[in-house]
Amino acid sequence: MIRKLYILGLSALVLGACDTARTGDATPPSGVDLVRSSQVPPPAGAAPGSCWGRDITPAVVETVTHQVLVDPATKDAGGKILSPAIYRTETMQQIVRERAVVLFQTPCPDLVDAEFTASLQRALQARALFDGAIDGLYDIRTQRAVRAFQVTAGGPDSGILSLESARLLGLAAYDRKDL
Repeated sequence: MIRKLYILGLSALVLGACDTARTGDATPPSGVDLVRSSQVPPPAGAAPGSCWGRDITPAVVETVTHQVLVDPATKDAGGKILSPAIYRTETMQQIVRERAVVLFQTPCPDLVDAEFTASLQRALQARALFDGAIDGLYDIRTQRAVRAFQVTAGGPDSGILSLESARLLGLAAYDRKDL
């Protein structure tokens, strides 16, 4: 029961996205709701019927601490220190990487179901990225494994499965024009 409430809670945060003309409605089939973050219209020039995901990568903020000289050391004529230097510690935060909205192509809902998600989990498990049960649920463990795979493969830094990652994992077909 708790697991179902957890999945429902996550589902409320993460909605399915695909061109509604392709499926006839915006309601994703069971097991798809965690694949995309929100309904995203395709960008200009996108193939008709293609599905897109959007994720937001947070800003990376770094705390930097350094010492600032307040009063230099006092020395005598022979170079002996009469009084040591006095320093002040200053700490400040700086943005290392700005927050970014990432838009990328995803598998469409007609492809993604519990069987697809189980295959995704097996593919990630074979690469030592997923250590959960093969249950066909796109849960937080699956999202973390997808993120780890995509980051190492040069894809989006997201737990939402991109179409390119699905292809690299052997879960989605390549278009003939892409070969």
